[in-house]
Amino acid sequence: MTTTSYSPPAGEPWPEAANFPPPEVPQPAPAPDPAPLFPEQPLPPAGPKGLASWSGRLRTLPARAWRGRADDPRWVRPALLGLLAATAVLYLWGLSASGWANAFYSAAVQAGTQSWKAFFFGSSDAGNFITVDKPPMSLWPMALSARIFGLSSWSLLAPQALMGAATVGVLYATVRRRFSPLGGLLAGAALALTPVAALMFRFNNPDALLVLLLTLTAYGLVRAIETASTRWLLFTGAMFGFAFLTKTLAAFLILPAFAVVYLVVAPTGFWRRVRQVLLAGVAVVVAGGWWVAVVELLPASARPYVGGSQDNSFLSLTFGYNGLGRVNGNERGSVGGGGRLPAGLDLPAGAMHNRGWGQTGITRLFGSDIGGQIAWLMPAALILLLVGLWATRRYARTDTARAAFLVWGGWLISTALIFSFMSGIFHQYYTVALAPAVAALVGMGVDGLWRARHRLPYALVLAGTLAVTAVWAFVLLGRSSDFLPWLRWAVLAGGLAAAAALVAGQFAGKVSGRVGARIASVAGLLGLAAAFGGPAAYAVDTVNTAHNGSIITAGPSVKGAFGPGGGRHGAQGFADNGRVFTPGGKGGQGFPGGFPGGQAPHGQNGGQGRPGGFNGGFPGGFPGGGSDGTNGRHERGTTAGPGAMDPEGMGPGGMGGLLGGTKVSDEAAALLKENADHYTWAAATTGSQNAASYQLATGKPVMALGGFNGTDPSLSLSGFQQDVQEGKVHWYIAGGAHRAFGGGAGGAGSAGGNSADDKQQSETAQIEAWVTSHFTAKTVGSATFYDLTAPTS
Repeated sequence: MTTTSYSPPAGEPWPEAANFPPPEVPQPAPAPDPAPLFPEQPLPPAGPKGLASWSGRLRTLPARAWRGRADDPRWVRPALLGLLAATAVLYLWGLSASGWANAFYSAAVQAGTQSWKAFFFGSSDAGNFITVDKPPMSLWPMALSARIFGLSSWSLLAPQALMGAATVGVLYATVRRRFSPLGGLLAGAALALTPVAALMFRFNNPDALLVLLLTLTAYGLVRAIETASTRWLLFTGAMFGFAFLTKTLAAFLILPAFAVVYLVVAPTGFWRRVRQVLLAGVAVVVAGGWWVAVVELLPASARPYVGGSQDNSFLSLTFGYNGLGRVNGNERGSVGGGGRLPAGLDLPAGAMHNRGWGQTGITRLFGSDIGGQIAWLMPAALILLLVGLWATRRYARTDTARAAFLVWGGWLISTALIFSFMSGIFHQYYTVALAPAVAALVGMGVDGLWRARHRLPYALVLAGTLAVTAVWAFVLLGRSSDFLPWLRWAVLAGGLAAAAALVAGQFAGKVSGRVGARIASVAGLLGLAAAFGGPAAYAVDTVNTAHNGSIITAGPSVKGAFGPGGGRHGAQGFADNGRVFTPGGKGGQGFPGGFPGGQAPHGQNGGQGRPGGFNGGFPGGFPGGGSDGTNGRHERGTTAGPGAMDPEGMGPGGMGGLLGGTKVSDEAAALLKENADHYTWAAATTGSQNAASYQLATGKPVMALGGFNGTDPSLSLSGFQQDVQEGKVHWYIAGGAHRAFGGGAGGAGSAGGNSADDKQQSETAQIEAWVTSHFTAKTVGSATFYDLTAPTS
């Protein structure tokens, strides 16, 4: 071995030792930190901005739509397009079987095809007598479709189904912004297969458009949080405003949570965040307030009466019957919630918890009548929300993964708490507003846990979440014991086996990576089938069943369902200790004393009506329920629930036409069409549902006295007399919702009225009393008509 040394030449000083430090000894590298559960995902590249860029963007749109993001595997975009196509097919399948669905809104759509004024205001009739009890934005897509393709069940409901597919697409895009394609696809599939989503995206209530717009608000908020973008925050505010014009204050259930999330996590200074949120508030007011301003500033004589209000004011409707009244139960003008029940109705003990809309409390959304609508994946969503917040607890304030969990978690928690404790009108289908949040949390949480499944703690959490989901599905399916009885056992066994395999695969992977990967893949597919099996079966059953009327539910009938809307097609009735009291609903126990036409066990008819009670109060009582008495299924296209029509269509609809209209005979339709063009309204009757039935059957405007509940002070007796004197109304059709809740002229209901507005009840009764005493009755089928142009001598 040789060595070398350095010696300076003679006369040169020795170098300073500081200039020659000793060589560094290599140190072992520190052990890498475990990979984060939610690693940062690259955002898609921002394209050119400005008007000049639109031509190029449109030219490349087909290629970009098929290929998707450049960093996505090639299978991602075909998988997304396949999911959207499958969702559209599922929601469009057999769409016309539901007929007019909710005739209340279908009649308003029909009016919008005949009158642009009715289109703008959302009038129930082309004569613009009264509006529906909601803003009109949800009616506009249906009315435009009907104007283009002609009025039909398909043209009404197809826009709703396409909104469902669009919502799935927006949800995917929102989740994919921060998580993997797998998370986005899982979220989209979970939403598409949620039973209440399969119900409401095939129905003409406002909820389909509401959910689409709220999902767009989440997308806009996620985009705004990424770069503290004012533009995207204004977009979010505008979507909230449009959602308000769809279903008033229901649009704002998640707004406070969204505002707080942005104020906390947006990557900019605090006061800039405050200014941005205030600007977004201005966008909400502008987008949602312009129509309200027009309605409030116009003279009452220049517009229709605001349906659902007690003073012809949209603002009072917003903050009363359609707003805070739904929360605190003080719904002036309603027949439920804060309204009083008819005299003479003796319900079994406990049958009318909380004024008829179900028992409130933290478990409400998991109960017999609601659990099967929305709660299949809710336990998993709550678990995964906690996992996401825990895993991101040390992330930066501005981290987008934690922000996403806060956005969707805020949506889920705020909406679920309000739904759980609101004491006013509450229907099971309202829970469709929870579906995007539940689906998003499931997709995001599974995305992270699946990526980290090789680590035992996360494998255990993923397996535990799957096991809980399978056990809960077993419970929910057990409530419909006659519906695919094998499925609940298959779901339970598959879910538990998949959970065990996930843990076993983690250990097997230490021996052989290939074996562990195969076990995990099989477990993942099996777990996916188990988690989605129950809701998918309910969704398919929902698609294969016709739904119409005002109160509808998804999936098969369930044991112990409570309150209006517990049945398959229409309102099922009330339940007490697992016994279902059903007028015209699925086989169950009838009220003591019975409702005529109600179905007792094994399809036997219910008992006789209560003298002086419902049988007298409801015109004609409750007609036959249309059940086959075997499995509780109603005939397709019939109106189920209270007052469901018998095969001959005899009698008015449920609860005097409150929950469903009547089937109009050909003779009655022909009578109303005679010289109808000479009158503003071909006929008048009490209650919007009955009016809608005659209007849809004839295509002619029908005046709905009292609006939906028959309690709106929309027209006094003197005002009606003036319309008759001026020749604006041809026929008066006796019967209607006012008889059901307050007695009518000649009715045997409760004396003096029992609605929230006894005065209006007496006025609508006075109108009928005046007509019956001054005009001659003419019976056509089961209906009684009075020719208002031919008074008696």
